[in-house]
Amino acid sequence: MNNLCTDIGYNSLNKFGEQLCGDMVEVVDQGDSAQIIVLADGLGSGVKANILSTLTSKIISTMMANSMSIEDCVATIADTLPVCEVRGIAYSTFTIIRVTNNTEAEIIQFDNPHVFLLRDGKNFVFPETVMEIGGKTIYRSKVKLREHDAFVMMSDGAIHAGVGKILNYGWQRDSIISFMEMMYQNDFTAKTLATILLDECNRLYGYEPGDDTTVCVVKIRSRVPMNLMIGPPANPADVPKMMSLFFSKEGKHIVCGGTTSCLAAEFLGKTVESDLTYVDPDIPPIAKISGVDLVTEGVITINRVLSYAQSYLSDNEKYKEWSYKKDGASLISRLLFEEATDINFYVGRAVNPAHQNPNLPINFSIKMRLVDELTECLKKMGKRIKVSYF
Repeated sequence: MNNLCTDIGYNSLNKFGEQLCGDMVEVVDQGDSAQIIVLADGLGSGVKANILSTLTSKIISTMMANSMSIEDCVATIADTLPVCEVRGIAYSTFTIIRVTNNTEAEIIQFDNPHVFLLRDGKNFVFPETVMEIGGKTIYRSKVKLREHDAFVMMSDGAIHAGVGKILNYGWQRDSIISFMEMMYQNDFTAKTLATILLDECNRLYGYEPGDDTTVCVVKIRSRVPMNLMIGPPANPADVPKMMSLFFSKEGKHIVCGGTTSCLAAEFLGKTVESDLTYVDPDIPPIAKISGVDLVTEGVITINRVLSYAQSYLSDNEKYKEWSYKKDGASLISRLLFEEATDINFYVGRAVNPAHQNPNLPINFSIKMRLVDELTECLKKMGKRIKVSYF
């Protein structure tokens, strides 16, 4: 067992005018032992391409998760996928990365732009073995991993970006590598790196992509614990227990809610230093308690964090809002989405009298729902989540 984890982030652009994307990313998590990531690019675009890529990614990831050989996977894909009437071929291209114990990666590639590896922010060339399976040329590699290694997978929409517009011959793979070397920072998450590259592809397309474009980044990083407490316990006698458990945990500590902040300060023998400056007019100001990393308001702030989390899992459009701002919701988002890998929630079930006003859109059930939805979003980001109720 090591202190590393595999951070996976991806996003796609649909071909301009299409409702469905012809690319598909499938992730199979086999616990702490392995993760399998498949990026499939279906032939053409639209509904047919979406079906082809979905079938390909599902079949390959499922078979590999059950220890089937790559030869069997490719043969099954060839036998399963329908034949394109126009081109007379029946396949989608694919890239597979299987990470084992966060220390070794196996890369299998067929007809997609070749994966590249950023090590210490620079391109690291790894060896490839060429195989012929069913008349198809497959490239296979094995790489020993280090912390901060980041693999960049992409569909061919990335190298076609800018064709006939900004660039005559598209965005060559070497130019993409140079761009990512320039933009890379060690503390960027896989999702952030994927978003940076995809945004540049979109710009080169003039925001009207001529092809489905998908970027998936697989990054090795250290586990980082984080702790968030919201709401006082239902039984006031449980306050010392809740506070002791919360502050004894390794990692940064976030306290949300006015009453909760006062209880935390009292437990630590400190005072709450209030700040009446509104960085965002819709988000209450943060406060400070010595010994606490971040102190914010409760429900309103967490509701905004939830909206950022939902955006993060879809188009990540709101990244531009929370990635630099200093309001409580943005600060929590950066800690939970980008820094943390393991998050412990301490949720108090006490009913806040201020929330019982029928004229206010906040009540106890809404607070619980916000916490439930936020933890589900964080799980989808690949975070380890533990929730304790008091």
